[in-house]
Amino acid sequence: MNIKFLMPCLLISAMAFSQTSVSGYVFEDLNKNQKKENREKGIQGVAVSNGAQVVLTDKSGRYSLPVQDGQTVFVIKPSGYQVALNGNNLPQYYYQYKPKGSPADFKYKGTAPTGELPKEVNFALNKQNENKNFDILVFGDPQPYTEKQLDYFRRAIVNEVKTTKKNTVFGITLGDLVGDDLSLQKPYADVMKEIGLPWYNVMGNHDMNYEAKEDYLSDETFEATFGPANYSFNYGNVHFIVLDDILYPDPRDGKGYWGGFREDQLQFIENDLKLVDKNKLIVVSFHIPLEHHNEDNFRNSDRQKLFDFLSPFPNALLLSAHTHIQQQIFYGKKAGWNGAKDLHEYNVGTTCGDWWSGTSDEMGLPTSTMRDGTAKGYSFISFTDNQYKVKYKTAGKPEDYQIKLSLPKVVPFPAKTSAKIMANFFMGSQKDKVEYRIDNGKWEEMEYDESIDPNFALSVFKWDTTEKIFPGRRPSNPEMSKHIWKADFPKKLSLGKHKVEVRAFDRYGNQFSASEDFDVQNSVQIP
Repeated sequence: MNIKFLMPCLLISAMAFSQTSVSGYVFEDLNKNQKKENREKGIQGVAVSNGAQVVLTDKSGRYSLPVQDGQTVFVIKPSGYQVALNGNNLPQYYYQYKPKGSPADFKYKGTAPTGELPKEVNFALNKQNENKNFDILVFGDPQPYTEKQLDYFRRAIVNEVKTTKKNTVFGITLGDLVGDDLSLQKPYADVMKEIGLPWYNVMGNHDMNYEAKEDYLSDETFEATFGPANYSFNYGNVHFIVLDDILYPDPRDGKGYWGGFREDQLQFIENDLKLVDKNKLIVVSFHIPLEHHNEDNFRNSDRQKLFDFLSPFPNALLLSAHTHIQQQIFYGKKAGWNGAKDLHEYNVGTTCGDWWSGTSDEMGLPTSTMRDGTAKGYSFISFTDNQYKVKYKTAGKPEDYQIKLSLPKVVPFPAKTSAKIMANFFMGSQKDKVEYRIDNGKWEEMEYDESIDPNFALSVFKWDTTEKIFPGRRPSNPEMSKHIWKADFPKKLSLGKHKVEVRAFDRYGNQFSASEDFDVQNSVQIP
């Protein structure tokens, strides 16, 4: 055996290995300078990932992982700790390994070359008190296409949230942070800073680099501003997973995008969840909802794998946006979900509503009601240990504004009318109960009915019947709403003023109400 010949080979192998692995410490940063010093001890049992593999730190807080060009290495924040925030309140928990940087020919720039791996990549944590009962904020698509629309977002949503955030501990935006113009990502982050909370962001299909020829490169600008598009963290007794569920270019034909996950993402989900206590609530956030009636919108096999990874957990919640409507989706065995109870996906209403359309509201901002009649707004999720409750907040309205009624202002006497009393319960689903009464009479159940919201339809049709163009943009056409209830008027109503009251009971035990007056007038015959 030629020892002299072997030695250089071993050196070359060692050098190659050192260039493709990363190691370091997760440590308690006592002086909060994000640099590990001798007196600062490592933390055992903390998960660290490269976006596919997940490992736990050893007794000294040390980890080691393989790493490839383009991957991001990140710590999975454990409960009871916090990570540093940058000037825009974005959590700093990752290291991007891009030796040559992002592609130089992209219209919107990504990450500058990071060069060779440092000797150690360390992650700083600080202890914090985390109550198992806490609230977070959730935003659906802000999606500003211009600086003017970004200002709409600031005035309609951010300025209000500053006063309504109360005891929330952080927030999540579920993608489409901007509308294709990625130069608005940093201004968006500047606006979000004003809320004053740590903020996590999801990748949306309008946040992509469209020049990307492979999916893993479509988030280069997003990553440069916000960090990895796939990651997880813990707070209280909840494990949060954030995923980019957009395949771009579409692997079927190379055009457009498709809902789904790459193989490395599926590996990450599986490896991440293997290390999570089954008692925790799992909250998975992504952009494109999983619901579909065929495979046009989302790849079946990827959805099924996600379901399989989540099925051992008794408590799970999915959060999505993208549709610019609001709906509660429940998956059971028919959809391939094999958990102990139905899996709930909350497809969240958007902060931009119907893309900043419609006539002006009281604040001089686009009304921008969504196509299903849901007013633009945002959501609060309240966690109690491993359980949750969701509440929707309409922008510019009181907290108890949860139902919009639609009924005639006048009803004929004595003839029976075919007009309906209709209630749009923004957070409702077919599982909920909605009742009505007239003039303090007996409460009776309303009938669930997937139909168009009449108020929204009228707001659209006035754009098509006006003889003078309105300022702004015509709203989108109405779409079937998943939270409409209807009831008939009684056959016998006396002449004069009457009052309809509606009350709704949601799945969390909350009750909401709304009321409208109407008039019963004598019928007028055609002469």
